[in-house]
Amino acid sequence: MKTVVLAYHNMGIAGLNALFQHGFEIEAIFTHEDDPHENCWFGSVADWAKKHNIPHDTTESINTQEWIDKVASLKPDILFSFYYRKMIGRAILDIPRLGAMNLHGSLLPAYRGRCPVNWVLVNGEHQTGVTLHFMVDKPDAGDIVGQKEVTIEFNDTARSLYDKLCEAAGRLLDDLLPVIKTGQIPRRRQDLTRGSYYGGRRPEDGRIDWTRSAGEIYNLIRAVTDPYPGAFSLLENGEKIIIWWAVPAASCLGNKPGDVEISGQDVLVKTGDDAIRLLDVEVSGKRMTDLQIHEYFKTGKVIKLT
Repeated sequence: MKTVVLAYHNMGIAGLNALFQHGFEIEAIFTHEDDPHENCWFGSVADWAKKHNIPHDTTESINTQEWIDKVASLKPDILFSFYYRKMIGRAILDIPRLGAMNLHGSLLPAYRGRCPVNWVLVNGEHQTGVTLHFMVDKPDAGDIVGQKEVTIEFNDTARSLYDKLCEAAGRLLDDLLPVIKTGQIPRRRQDLTRGSYYGGRRPEDGRIDWTRSAGEIYNLIRAVTDPYPGAFSLLENGEKIIIWWAVPAASCLGNKPGDVEISGQDVLVKTGDDAIRLLDVEVSGKRMTDLQIHEYFKTGKVIKLT
């Protein structure tokens, strides 16, 4: 079955591996140039294409006539999008004989849109998953082909959860690709009224509101810790402190949210209820853990975070 693939990131590689293993004829791959300002901790789709001797192009304007004509000339039976970062226009979606499908990192119709891995953690969800669906003009709104659930553990971070989703994507595609090859593709309509849509997240969205509960603050921290920009607060002198890891703790003696308390070897920050214990932080480019954090705060120069 002739296939065109638009892919990026580790999820893109997971999708390509599955297609390759199931004998799909990958005619061409479209991917993105890495952003020099982004922490590119993930694998390269371009390198995967080179390794497998498959033609690939990088473009940020996939919907221009040049690329529409290129896709049309390949006469694909089907098109797949695996974590490609641009909306694909109708002119391309209408080309493949059996349609165009996208792999999304949530259990649609929940968490349509951007950054679903981060958002499910921010919101304290206990379950998510991956969905293969047909693409339409509206983001993540087409008929569902299949889904695979993933349990979110208390200590999951965005990175560990993303790795789980990549593994689940491979298993989902192993189940679905043999069926897709027959041309008899299952599909069920989404009820968007029962779902949700979220936009992208910016680094500044990681600022901690200490009036929130300890659980909510913990969820934000694990949603944006390495390899993401990190949750942060400000010291009394206005300097930024990035909190790479912390856990909920019993209530401390602080009177107001943001108050810092030294309790034995622990450094606690008062929240809207209970407290957060700091375990891994960064100030002025210096990373500190455990006793280093205790030494930094015990000077008494910092008694509150804002």
